[in-house]
This record gives sequence, C-alpha cells and structure tokens, in this order.
Amino acid sequence: MEKFALINGKVYQGQGRFVEALYAEDGVIKLTGTNRQVLDACGDIRPLDCRGKTVIPGLNDSHMHLMGVGVGMYEANITGVTSVEEMVQRVRDFLRDHPERCKNGIHSVGWNQDSFTKEKRMPTRHDLDQISTQIPIVLERVCGHVATGNTRAVQLMGVTKDSAPDLFPGGTWETEADGTPNGIFTENAAAALCHLLPSYTPDVLEEMFLQAADYALAHGVTSVQSNDAGSAWASREVFFSLLKKLYDQEKCPLRYRYQISFPSPEVFEEYCKHIRGPELETGRLKLGPIKLFKDGSLGGRTALMRQDYQDDPGNRGVETITNQEMADFCRVADRYGIQVVTHVIGDKAVEDTVACYEQVLRDGKNPLRHGLVHCQITDRPLLERIAKDDILVMYQPIFLDYDMHAVTSRCGEALSSTSYAFRTMAQLGGHVSYGTDSPVEDCNPFPNLYSAVARQDQTGWPEGGFFPQERVTVEEAVDAYTIGSAYNEFQEDTKGRLLPGYLADLAVLDTDIFTCPPAAIRDTLPVATVVGGRVVWEK
Repeated sequence: MEKFALINGKVYQGQGRFVEALYAEDGVIKLTGTNRQVLDACGDIRPLDCRGKTVIPGLNDSHMHLMGVGVGMYEANITGVTSVEEMVQRVRDFLRDHPERCKNGIHSVGWNQDSFTKEKRMPTRHDLDQISTQIPIVLERVCGHVATGNTRAVQLMGVTKDSAPDLFPGGTWETEADGTPNGIFTENAAAALCHLLPSYTPDVLEEMFLQAADYALAHGVTSVQSNDAGSAWASREVFFSLLKKLYDQEKCPLRYRYQISFPSPEVFEEYCKHIRGPELETGRLKLGPIKLFKDGSLGGRTALMRQDYQDDPGNRGVETITNQEMADFCRVADRYGIQVVTHVIGDKAVEDTVACYEQVLRDGKNPLRHGLVHCQITDRPLLERIAKDDILVMYQPIFLDYDMHAVTSRCGEALSSTSYAFRTMAQLGGHVSYGTDSPVEDCNPFPNLYSAVARQDQTGWPEGGFFPQERVTVEEAVDAYTIGSAYNEFQEDTKGRLLPGYLADLAVLDTDIFTCPPAAIRDTLPVATVVGGRVVWEK
C-alpha cells in the first residue's frame, strides 16, 4: 500500500470550506481534517508539510493541444513578435542555428498581426521568402486558423491564380491583384498547408510530449483533455502507439484524455467499428470525445457570425464543416455512445452546432455530455438554449486578454456584453469548465484564473473589468477548472475535489489565491504538484 499525507495546509474543499490536512492510500484520499487526525492515521510516513500554504485540487485543462506545446518548444519561437520584420529575423536565426531541424521545411506558430506595432497586417509569401525560397516555410497565426506559406510552400500546394475557389472546402486563400495566391490561407486550406511538412519521428515526438507534460505539471496542471490525435504533427495511429507506450511504461504522470479529430464521418465510423477500445487506454491515459471544428477565430475574422463583422463589411467568417456533415458525425457518435465536442466561436457557429446536437438528444437530455469548446460570441437566448439542453461549455477565460481589445470593434457593444459569459452560463445552470487551448495561450492556469476573476488584461485594463457583470469569484473559477472539467470526463465523483474517495491530485501554491489581490493570482506558481498521491514536481 502506497501512502501519502500532507499537513499544515489550507486545503480547499469547496466554496467556503477548508481543512488543514489530508491522507491518501494508493492514490485515493481516505481522510481529510486536522493535522492530528491525519498524523494518527498515516502511521510512520513522513507527511508533506505545507507550512500554511494553500492547497487546491490539481487543475484540469478541459481543452488544449499538449503536443502543440511540445512542438512549440522544438520549433522557432515567434510568439509575441511585434512586427513582420522581427518574425522573419527570428526564423532566419533559427534556420542558421538549427539547420538539421529545418532541412525539409520550417513550421512555427505564434504571430498575431494585431500585436504588431508598425503595420498591423498579416505576413505574405514575399515576407517569408526573405527567410528561404528553397524549402517550404509555414508560419501559423497564434489562433491556428490562419497560416502563411512562402512561395515554395504555395507551389507545393498546387494553388495558382487559376485554381477553383472551392479547392479546399471550408477554407480560403487570399490573392494578389492578378489573382496569384499571396500565401495567406485560412481554416481547412491552412490545415492543408501545414500538412505539407513532414511529420516528426516517434523519438522526437516522445521528447516533445514529455517536455510539454513536465511544463504542465510544473504549473499545477494534473489532467489535460487534449486534441492532438489527427493533427498535423502525427497521424492518429502513430500518436495512439506513442502514448500507449509512454503510459504503459509509466513515463508520464500527467493524466491525459484524448479529444480526437477525423477527416470525415466515414473515417470516424471505421474507428468506432475497428479501432476504438480498451487497448488504447492504460492507467492515466483515457479515450474521450470526437473533436469537430465548426468555424475559425475572432482574431482572424474567420469565426462564423450571424451578421457581418462591423470592421469588415461583407465578411461573416468561414464555415469549416457543413451542418449536414456535422449531423452525420453526431449520428455516428450517437450510435456508438461517443461524446462530441465542437470548436465554436462565432454566434452562428454556436447556434448551428446546438441545433445539430438537439437532433441527437435523448428525451431532451444530453447523456453523452456533448459540449461546446470556446463558445465565445453569444446572446442571452443562445445561453438559455445551451443551458436548457444541458450542453457543456468549455471556456478559455485567458482569451479575453487579447479579445477584449478586439471584440467590440468586430461584434458591437450589445453582442459583446453577452459574450464570454462565464457567470451567466453558470447561473443558468450550465456545466462550465476552463482550459487554455494551449499553445494558443500558455497552459499556465493562473493567468487564466485571473482573467475569469478580474476580466482585465495584464496591465489591469479596463478598470473594474470588461463587462464586469460576468466576473466570477476565485472559488467559482477554481471549481470550473477542477470539478467542472472532471464532469466533462464523467469523473466528477472521483476527480476534482480534495475529499475522501477522490484522487489525490493537487497543487500546493506559493500564494493564497483566495485572499490575495486579483493581480497576484496571475503570478502564482505551485511549490509542489501531486498526482495520485505522489509528488511529481517540486520547486
């Protein structure tokens, strides 16, 4: 029997409830209470002395791309660049310093034209040609829904001024005055551009995955619900095999639940018939929902909207999957009892996806717990409809750090006031969870908690918060990030609370986030992370 105990903590158990100690056996909490009670129960083991520090359940990121975090650590860093010129120079330096990694092409993610201090424009193929014209280069916008290729990449895509505009259904590309592609691709066309580059070897993928998992654990994240299988960097088969090996060999203590993407309902059904099963799971590795994409991003103006973007008349975004195809996916999922979660940002994307889910609800209920990832742009009737249908919502509060500077100009004041509706959705009885969509944002959960509580950017703007009626308390935010995320996994009875019968997954923090000023939450870090009663990271 493996035992674990901690004492002298401020252990959060639910809104307004704290104890000072807990005791676990074989990874499951058996007792919580006073130091004396726990010391009497744990015998001769040495407890973890928290020295008065705050202890919360391990954070559970309800939607991210963990492999993308690792890939970002391996590739050129273009996050935070303030100009096209700076981005080009960073990638040129990376090519010079890592020629072996770049011999077959260069890929990276992270630019954001709205953060440029000079021209706020998207880079084109001509900019990337300054890096190289010999190898394909693909640089994705931070959202992952827009990508630019250099001239060599565009040539390999086979896109010319004579190409049919529906060459990539659910995707677009921009052109120059004579109709020649300028290198900027969106949505499904951007995905095709990224697939030009060769996949990484299994050894490199393993290195990147474990490095990303270590980073998450060092920030108090003990569980992730991650959309990696079926992505550009590894096929489903390669990724399934890699993770099964890592978790069979107990190389990774982070709990991982798949969110899996498929190119068509037919491929998905083949998976359901022949592949999906216990052989893909082991210990902390679990199968999860199918992940669909209904639209793009607000920053790239590809989120699917009911009305034109106010700052881009005539544009209502990009529909990346038709309602008929989505309905086909949902019917297959319903037949096999599989959860569906869908990327939706614009209000039209939310509305159409909810309508699709409603076709497979059972007596008006949602037993498979289908969910909406992001669910950013909403009005009150949409929120009420989501709550009535008991559809899960997976929010990323950290998106506000950028989006609050853009949403009003794109969507208008009235619609912005009912969007990113963290408090209203919960008050309506909706099941709310939090995540980061990392590497779109850092998977560090504490800036995310700060965004939910303060609704301000890193400078403290705006005073009082962005539509402050949607601010939540620290306890509500922690609950969404723990027990709320566990509900997505059908594990709300065993994960997400520090109570007897629950997994001993927790983080000991260097700051009391329940009493400190909101700005201090952003800079909080763990001093120890525990998974299954084992200390897996310690400062």
